Amino acid sequence: MLAAILNVEHWVQVAGYPLLFLIVMGESSGVPVPGETALITGSILASRGKLQIEPVIVLAAAGAIVGDNIGYLIGRKGGRWLLERPGRLYRQRRQVLETGEPFFERHGPKAVFFGRFILGLRLWASWLAGATRMDWRSFALWNALGGICWATVIGLLSYYLGRAAGDAVKTFGLFGLGAALLAIGTAFLAHRRHRRGRERRAEVAAAEAAAPHPGEE
Repeated sequence: MLAAILNVEHWVQVAGYPLLFLIVMGESSGVPVPGETALITGSILASRGKLQIEPVIVLAAAGAIVGDNIGYLIGRKGGRWLLERPGRLYRQRRQVLETGEPFFERHGPKAVFFGRFILGLRLWASWLAGATRMDWRSFALWNALGGICWATVIGLLSYYLGRAAGDAVKTFGLFGLGAALLAIGTAFLAHRRHRRGRERRAEVAAAEAAAPHPGEE
């Protein structure tokens, strides 16, 4: 029973689009549920004809945007109180606020946008943005752009490349996958260049061997 509850693929396949939206929204608002896994699963199911990729991407983006705004509101209303209240880990919580506030003042838009692609920030970026009083209009803009890009990139990668791409994203993150693809592409181009150079050298050697030498009739 527990295994079935934890089987995201099973439940997304059974409940479809509504559950996909709810899981992504939950993760984005700060609940530790597998939102990115749900998006990858929905995209893979779409590649098998069991769902449609367009609503998968749209609903994942919508869930990310709505959930992040809920997280921002929670952080704005209660996040600062949680970080400042006396008790256990008070010094560490104060340090989070003292570090996070100037960071979001300088890099808030980038943190919100790129945080969508990083597990830890995906869970807490909206809370921290709210707790550090990041301007909501700036947050809403970059959050929407990040949610749309995240859903589109992860959705299409999983749709066209299948489970291997999804597993790589879950294991290494999108930037890790991008670095791996870049390394593979670089190695492939270097191999092609080396092979073409070898073929050209062989052609030149063959042409020189076939050409008449001085003194030959």
